[in-house]
Amino acid sequence: MSIHIAAEPGQIAPRILLPGDPLRAKWIAENFLADAECYNEVRGMLGFTGTYRGERVSVQGTGMGQPSLSIYVNELISEYAVQQLVRVGSCGALTERLGLRDVVIAQAAATDSSMNVHRFQGFQFPATADFELLRRAVEAAEAADATHLVGTIFSSDSFYHDRPELTATLVDFGVLAVEMEAAELYTLAAKHDRAALAICTVSDHIVTGVQTTSQEREQTFGDMVTMALDAMLATPLRHEEDVR
Repeated sequence: MSIHIAAEPGQIAPRILLPGDPLRAKWIAENFLADAECYNEVRGMLGFTGTYRGERVSVQGTGMGQPSLSIYVNELISEYAVQQLVRVGSCGALTERLGLRDVVIAQAAATDSSMNVHRFQGFQFPATADFELLRRAVEAAEAADATHLVGTIFSSDSFYHDRPELTATLVDFGVLAVEMEAAELYTLAAKHDRAALAICTVSDHIVTGVQTTSQEREQTFGDMVTMALDAMLATPLRHEEDVR
């Protein structure tokens, strides 16, 4: 039985959106899902299930950082048999090719987190997205004529870095943006043979310093939500027989 999610068996759909901010989860449920019902309020980490284009979809807040996301993703997979998990979050841009509110579709996620250091005991694990979800998200972005880039992001364990000069190294190696969760999401999906993707909207620019407000980050990132929903519905479930 899950200790962080209060849903009963069957209350969570096999397809789920994962914003970090629980209030963004509420906003998504109210604006994108029909007949949405709240299934979780434990620790204020809101979760909802409704329908999108006739298909059941859930949305669950995961908090900030990889350790917090790891709790929810582990329980969503092990206790509720969730099959597709798409992070819809914010990111800080590193390239001049991105502006505020542009969308980054993360093909891969590098990280400075110690979680994979301990998990793989010195080996480097390539944390990558599910190709089918990635392909479908790109198609959705192109169909909507939404400004987007596909590439590598960096999942940091720190929001305030003690070594800001390392940003230049990330830029040199073509990293598009910084966020705090995707690498762990991709790693857990690989472990459990699930499909995962991270789609992030640029909330600020690390190099230029421009940024959106907290309210804008919570409520104005609709393009990525539509991309994520369309990508999930266009991607068949891997283990339909395990859906609870």
